[in-house]
Amino acid sequence: MGSAPGLRGCHTQAKSLDILMKRMREAIELCLEVEEPSSDEFVGVQGIKVCA
Repeated sequence: MGSAPGLRGCHTQAKSLDILMKRMREAIELCLEVEEPSSDEFVGVQGIKVCA
């Protein structure tokens, strides 16, 4: 799952990192059409959950 904390309600999910990155780009573009970011600070975060 990916989310853009600076954009309210901007999140998506995918089964692979490559698809997630593409979907996040699309989600951010759509969110920016509707709402301005809440801050000018960029924070890049990528989390990976490992299940054993």
